[in-house]
Amino acid sequence: MNAHSEKVYNVMVYLGYPEDFATLIAREMSTEYTAGRIIAYFGRAGRPPLEEVADEMLAIQADRDKFVDKHINQYAQEVINRMYAERRMEEDDDE
Repeated sequence: MNAHSEKVYNVMVYLGYPEDFATLIAREMSTEYTAGRIIAYFGRAGRPPLEEVADEMLAIQADRDKFVDKHINQYAQEVINRMYAERRMEEDDDE
């Protein structure tokens, strides 16, 4: 586990969750963003049931995936726009 996962694990064990469950959630919440989100969730929700924690983990992962996809698509669009601009410049030079 990395440092972010360890923080999640420690918070969950402190709150009284089973170690196996805490390990599973902590491994999935391994970035600064995801770990911060799940720890903030515990700060707001206290000690929710296991099912709610799992649902929150899945929601956080879905948000992260949307964010990543958005940035990949933006980068791809920038590359395409650059290619079109370069092609137009080449065509203008040929005239």
